[in-house]
Amino acid sequence: MPIVKFVNEKKEIQVPDGANLRKEALRAGIQVYSGVHKLPVANCHGFSMCGACRLLITKGIENASPIGAAERLRLKMSMAYVGNEDTMRLSCQTQVLGDMTVETHPPLNLFGENFFS
Repeated sequence: MPIVKFVNEKKEIQVPDGANLRKEALRAGIQVYSGVHKLPVANCHGFSMCGACRLLITKGIENASPIGAAERLRLKMSMAYVGNEDTMRLSCQTQVLGDMTVETHPPLNLFGENFFS
């Protein structure tokens, strides 16, 4: 069974192969939403519409399911995606296929070298 390490929370969880990252994180008590999206009425509950469950997969991106069209479209509408195109995913759309290290609530980098390109 794959192990997912959450850097900010300093927590590791063991999940079944192919498990949904959002569901397993919430089950383990890890908050994937930030700000107003923590309220149940303010997030999309895993349908890739709000983009609030975005995270960075810092190790093991190859062990995540392939990114889908809806997820890619939603991420492109996010300022946080700029400069993180290879590692940012929505937890609600990511299946865990192997060990990975995850950073929840990635910061917004308005001054990164890729921002104005």
